[in-house]
Amino acid sequence: MKRFAALLLLLLIATTMLPAQETGNTDGAGLNIPLVDVSVRQPETNRDMAFSIQLLILLTVLTLAPSLVVIMTSFLRVSIVLDFVKRALNLQQVPPSSVLMGISLFLTLFIMWPTFDQIYQQAYRPFIDEEITVQEMFDRGVGPIRYFMYKQIKDNPENIALFMNMQGLEQPQTFADVPTYVLIPAFILNELKVAFQIGILIYIPFIIIDMVVASILMSMGMIMLPPVMISMPFKLILFVLVDGWSLLTRQLVMSFM
Repeated sequence: MKRFAALLLLLLIATTMLPAQETGNTDGAGLNIPLVDVSVRQPETNRDMAFSIQLLILLTVLTLAPSLVVIMTSFLRVSIVLDFVKRALNLQQVPPSSVLMGISLFLTLFIMWPTFDQIYQQAYRPFIDEEITVQEMFDRGVGPIRYFMYKQIKDNPENIALFMNMQGLEQPQTFADVPTYVLIPAFILNELKVAFQIGILIYIPFIIIDMVVASILMSMGMIMLPPVMISMPFKLILFVLVDGWSLLTRQLVMSFM
């Protein structure tokens, strides 16, 4: 107890001496920490207000960046087709959904690489070299994406006409007359349509296998046995024999060319 009391006394003496030492140090050898003004101020000019709005728009775009990658690239069609393959084979856990998303992502990078490279060379690289402004970078960057989307729907322009009519716009004479906010939803509808068409073609041979297996089981009187349990191995054998993954990947990539 005596030792504990002595330790407490020393701590009290040390704490009382610290302020005196800090106030006595006036030779400038202490830490010099700059103060940062983090107070919230009201915008005083229109320029300050415009800067705040631009910052808000930038943060919004960064938040929506994953969604933009999904809907404005080939990722939408590839992911839907791969999900159709998994369902047509009656596979529940193999391959996992994360694996299918990874495959879709890298196939999207492979398909979109020329477009991304064009954006880098024409828009981003001149901007970091201080050759163009932010507005010019945006105009140059959105051009290759617009051309990619238009190339996919140029054979089916009814989606563009649909959104142009709903918006009350005049019939465009050239591709440049189509606004971007019309081109994006038209591209999404086209991708959904094409993906479902490919999915139907994928389903047809597997449905035939299901029907044949179900008919054989019914003729043998094995009504209680689920046909899916018997047909799934035959589906996998057929898919492996025709080298389904390579054939599917090739056709997906060629559908964007």
